[in-house]
Amino acid sequence: MLVGPLLRNICRYYCPRQRSFLFGDLKVSWNMLPPRRRRQLVYLLLVLVGFLSLLYLGVDSLMSSGDLLLRSAHIPMDEPFTMTALLHPDDVGDRKPSRNDSTFIALVRNEELDGIVYSMRQIEQNFNSKFQYPWIFFNNNPFTDEFKRRTALETQAPCFYEQIPAEHWDVPYSVDRDIMAQRMEEMHSQGVKHASDLSYHQMCRWYSGFFYKHPALDNIQYYWRVEPWIEFFCSVEYDVFQYMSDNNKVYGFTINIYDDPLTLPSLWPRTLDFIAANPKHLSHRMAWNWLNDSTWRPKLNAHANG
Repeated sequence: MLVGPLLRNICRYYCPRQRSFLFGDLKVSWNMLPPRRRRQLVYLLLVLVGFLSLLYLGVDSLMSSGDLLLRSAHIPMDEPFTMTALLHPDDVGDRKPSRNDSTFIALVRNEELDGIVYSMRQIEQNFNSKFQYPWIFFNNNPFTDEFKRRTALETQAPCFYEQIPAEHWDVPYSVDRDIMAQRMEEMHSQGVKHASDLSYHQMCRWYSGFFYKHPALDNIQYYWRVEPWIEFFCSVEYDVFQYMSDNNKVYGFTINIYDDPLTLPSLWPRTLDFIAANPKHLSHRMAWNWLNDSTWRPKLNAHANG
C-alpha cells in the first residue's frame, strides 16, 4: 500500500523539522508550518482523499445517471443498428428531397422569430442543406413580413406560412371558463409549469388533436416537429424521412419527457375506460408496452394514476 509512504513524504516536505512520523498516531506540529504551506498541504490532502474515494467507489461513480438507471432497472438493450443503411447516397447533392410527402412543421409566434431562426440554422447546417425538405410554419395569428423574410433566408427549401383556424385554437364554447380559470389557478399554486399560460394550453391541445386536420398537411405522410432554440451536436448524414418510410417506422423522438402528474390526474383512467369500451379502435402497431411502462419512474406513474 503506497498511502503510508506518500503521507510520510508529504509531511517531511512540509514539516522538515519533524524527523519522526508515527502513522496511526501522527504527530506533526501544525503551528510549525507557514500559512502558505498549510494551504498547499490541505489542497494535497483533499486531492488524495478524492482519489481514494474514486478508487473505493469504483467505475460506477463515473457512469452517467442514465447508464446507472439502465443497470438498476435490469432492462436488456438492443445492439446499435448498423450505419450502413443510413448513409445518404452519393447523388444527394442534387438538392432534391427523396420524398415529397415529408416536411418540417413549427408552431411559432411572431415574437419567437429569433428562436426559430436559431433552430432553422441548426437543422439546415446539420441535415436539411443536404436534403431540402420544406418548412411549414403555423401561427394562430398572421405572420409578419419580417418573420417570413428572415425565415426564408435561412433555407433554400420552400417555406409556407399557415394560420390556424379559430375553431382549432380558441377555447370551445362548451368549456366553462370559470372552472377552467379556477383549475389553472390551482395548478399554478401547486407549482405546475405553464399552468397560468393559456396559450401554452392551447398549443398542447392543438398538437394533441387538431394539427393534422389543417389543409396544409393533407398530403403529408411524415413531419418533423421543430421548436425554437433547439440545438444539434452532430450532423445527421442520412435521410431521416426516407429511413422511416423504408423501415416502416411511425414515430421517432430524441427524448421522452414525463408530464407533471398534477396536470393529468384523470387522463389515463379515462383513456383506459375508452380503450375498454372501444377495443376496435386500437392499432395492432401501438406501442402499448412503452406507453404503459412504469419501470423507470414507478412513483410518478402511480401518482399519475397509471
